[in-house]
Amino acid sequence: MTWARPRAWWTRLVLALPFVLIGAADDPAPVPPPRYDAIALWPGGAPGSAARAKEAEIGRDYWVRNVHAPSLLAFPAAPEHNNGAAIVIVPGGGHRLLVWTNEGTRVATALNRYGVSAFVLKYRLAREPGTPYSIEGDAVDDARRAIRWVRANATRYGIDPARVGIMGFSAGGELVSLVADNPAPPPRTRAAYKPDAIDALSARPDFQVLVFPGPLGIPAKAAASAPPAFITAGSLDACCAAPAVTLYEQLRKAGVSAELHMYAEADHAFNLDESNRISILHWPDRLADWLADGGWLEARKHVERGRAPGSTNR
Repeated sequence: MTWARPRAWWTRLVLALPFVLIGAADDPAPVPPPRYDAIALWPGGAPGSAARAKEAEIGRDYWVRNVHAPSLLAFPAAPEHNNGAAIVIVPGGGHRLLVWTNEGTRVATALNRYGVSAFVLKYRLAREPGTPYSIEGDAVDDARRAIRWVRANATRYGIDPARVGIMGFSAGGELVSLVADNPAPPPRTRAAYKPDAIDALSARPDFQVLVFPGPLGIPAKAAASAPPAFITAGSLDACCAAPAVTLYEQLRKAGVSAELHMYAEADHAFNLDESNRISILHWPDRLADWLADGGWLEARKHVERGRAPGSTNR
């Protein structure tokens, strides 16, 4: 994500911060910073993680790894701006670490400014040295559980359970495609794990956002039943340009609403790039346009607080 141009929606949040701080310095009773909820996804521990459940996460600067207790960090939209939409954010990092800030928390606070509640996912890492986890099993289980958890707690956050999307970067984009564009696997038999009410809800997102997605899950095996998609990547990206184009073509031919943006002279992870190319700096604006055109940013006064979460989804 870039922060250099004031018209980019990711940038507006950062540019506003100095003014907030200046105002707070003159206020004898400054408003405390917002607090965000950390939510354990698997009460009693994630299936298959018992042997390492007590190990601490390791975090440095922008990244986190050694995740054995998958969780969500909730960034609820302010009540006066809440439009009822929600997005589960899946950071990338090659399944070796999580790019927690630039592909997670900063994205969440930016989405909040559009009235969208955001939930940043810490999932188990299948390529970290010594890991006991798999991508298609454990990491995808965490992503599906995250969507189900948001639906199960829709009333708590003023969310419409039929407007829950998922957004992933790089390796996180692979999890998005595995969840949104491929068939759900049959239930697994997992020792010492008892399914709960959340497991009965739908894990299919209502829309998907893939930002330089990796190749796992593409070509999709269930493109015809996939939700609407926004896809973007750099044309110079040896890893992820081809998967982005391939998925777009599959969805287009299947009649699924999809939008693709490929950026010239952009390589992988251009959200971190100090680029002077206007198109790359403003790609988040294109996402905001797509969300608006799809009706996801419309204020919905008729959010049904008592509705059965996920009732319209598979």
